[in-house]
Amino acid sequence: MKNPLNYQVTEYDCGPTTLFNAMSFLFRREEIPPDIIKHIMLYCLDSYNDKGEFGKNGTSHMAMMFLSDWLNQFGKVKRFPLHCEFLTGGQVSVGQSSKIVTALQQGGAVVVRLRYGCWHYVLLTGTDEQNIYLFDPYYRKKPFKQEGLEIVTDMPYSVNRKVPCDMMNSSGKGAYALGPKETREAIILFNKETQKTPGNTIEYFI
Repeated sequence: MKNPLNYQVTEYDCGPTTLFNAMSFLFRREEIPPDIIKHIMLYCLDSYNDKGEFGKNGTSHMAMMFLSDWLNQFGKVKRFPLHCEFLTGGQVSVGQSSKIVTALQQGGAVVVRLRYGCWHYVLLTGTDEQNIYLFDPYYRKKPFKQEGLEIVTDMPYSVNRKVPCDMMNSSGKGAYALGPKETREAIILFNKETQKTPGNTIEYFI
């Protein structure tokens, strides 16, 4: 069975929580090998803050890149139907024909780093003509003041936020902005057994 997606338990564990959520979104609970859970926790929370405190600067770019490669190798060796692709820079955008939008249309999930007060990891799970649907592991009850940005409460297995595409594509520091292109990063993840073929993909952007 599928599990509801989870919220982080500290101010710092958005990275591993979002990777766990990617597994829960793509696979049934009984399909997920415990090795994946072990290694996500082993390599995340690797950054020091400016006081030299371990883990209190969350999860680094290098850790995410390493985990993307490790998950691919694990999938090949263990014949687990997971495929990852690490994106950086201008590849990380949400718009017509972008890799991220194409992946979402094909049933994939995307772990992306963006702005939410500070740098923060969330899981993108869907899209339509104007919005990106995502699960943010940072729990929040209070409605947003920004127009178009909404909390979703009735889709615990996939979505808790609706974010306009133009808001996410911003290079600024606003909520859910991807920020400057040179700092962007994302991991596309697919369950190869449920990935839709290009011929079955709905084109939302015209």
